[in-house]
Amino acid sequence: MIHVVTTCPDIDSARAIARAALDRRLAACANILPGVVSLFHWQDRIDEEPELQLTLKTDDGHRAALVSLIAETHPHDLPVITWETVETTPEAAAWLTAETSA
Repeated sequence: MIHVVTTCPDIDSARAIARAALDRRLAACANILPGVVSLFHWQDRIDEEPELQLTLKTDDGHRAALVSLIAETHPHDLPVITWETVETTPEAAAWLTAETSA
């Protein structure tokens, strides 16, 4: 299982990305976590913004297409998109495969 993670400025953009990923079967699940405060360098200054974290559960075969979808639909000029492989149960892995193969 791979978790693809980005932050979004608001719930509407997070939901839109999540639904697009689920509709296209690029992810089996999306988690939206509120309450993120991001501090970051941008255009020669340090900014601070409230954001939401969006985590999408997928597999390696869908990762590139999912990252492309996020980059194309994200409202920020430069969305930071990360991913990591995570261990999971055989049952969860089977569910993920079934949901992204349908």
